[in-house]
Amino acid sequence: MAVERPSVLLVEDEPAQREVLAYNLSAEGFEVRQADNGEEALLMLREELPDLLLLDWMLPNVSGIEICRRLKSRPDTSALPIIMLSARSEEVDRVRGLETGADDYMVKPYSLAELMARVRTQLRRVRPASVGMVLSHEDISLDGETHLATRAGKPLKLGPIEFRLLATLMEKPGRVWSRDQLLDRVWGRNIYVDTRTVDVHVGRLRKVLTGQGGGNPIRTVRGVGYALGSEP
Repeated sequence: MAVERPSVLLVEDEPAQREVLAYNLSAEGFEVRQADNGEEALLMLREELPDLLLLDWMLPNVSGIEICRRLKSRPDTSALPIIMLSARSEEVDRVRGLETGADDYMVKPYSLAELMARVRTQLRRVRPASVGMVLSHEDISLDGETHLATRAGKPLKLGPIEFRLLATLMEKPGRVWSRDQLLDRVWGRNIYVDTRTVDVHVGRLRKVLTGQGGGNPIRTVRGVGYALGSEP
């Protein structure tokens, strides 16, 4: 099993464009959810945050620019990567979109190849292992594409859960992940697993990481969860 596929919420009210985009995103290996209006998008965002938001400017009910403004003003969603899609090509519109908080802005009609490249660029910031990047922390290295992990140059024999767990921790060294967050990222948002299962697999991961004489790189934060390495 590979690293969990990065998720994209596609918000586009034109059915033909939405279908083409969804097909291409799926073909690139992304998990795609879709909405065709602003209210539906906000509801879906409350239920489950994606790794990236592809957002059309002109939407029924609530505009894309208003959705962007709301998300970027909230601490829990301010870091969500947003790519704005718009037929508005004037410089003033691009500036407004970016100043509202969009991380990127693409004018219709756009190149699908360029859009996919920009999606991958944004995902490298938040889910680097999921787009095939090699991660490293001190003497630990993890390749999300070849599914290989090493410590001090020696291969680590990790099960699929431990591999995804290590990938998640290595994407943001120093960040404290709660057990619920790790459950969502490693096991999947739609699978019920007891939070104690996280502790069991962290224990297994620690055993593998320290099995060849290295120190324990995973920090337990009492009452919260786990982090890789010391405090940032």
